[in-house]
Amino acid sequence: MAGVFSQIYIQTVFAVKNRQSLIASEWEDDLYKYATGIVQNRGNKMLAIGGMPDHIHIFIGLKPAEALSDLVREIKKSTNSFIADNHLSKFKFDWQAGYGAFSYSRSHRDAVCKYILNQKEHHREKTFEGEFLKILVDFEVEIGDKQMFDFFLPD
Repeated sequence: MAGVFSQIYIQTVFAVKNRQSLIASEWEDDLYKYATGIVQNRGNKMLAIGGMPDHIHIFIGLKPAEALSDLVREIKKSTNSFIADNHLSKFKFDWQAGYGAFSYSRSHRDAVCKYILNQKEHHREKTFEGEFLKILVDFEVEIGDKQMFDFFLPD
């Protein structure tokens, strides 16, 4: 039987519900390790994970049989349970319904990893809204009147 050979690099971005800054520095590494386990246990490769108190970026090598929407749904559901079960947040924690997903070529892999791993430094100069809108523009994503991450995108 012939094998499947693939190279699918996807960056996902999703935010805490209502863009609340609930991801505390004291437990963000545990959250990232837990999310990494989910990605890897499903047969995907974690390339980088990082973020801010109100959102995270996950860069993965996606296996062809994995539906990205299923993977993101599982990451959100399982990390919500992980946070609640371990009493990590003193506030109700939940992820927003939407997410961004962007594909990259092999030649961009190292730059995307560096960008994600340096989110704290990156956000000293740029807001999340500005960052996300730039990604949408760079990728020529049709915005329309969609709402994402609790801020409205322009027409």
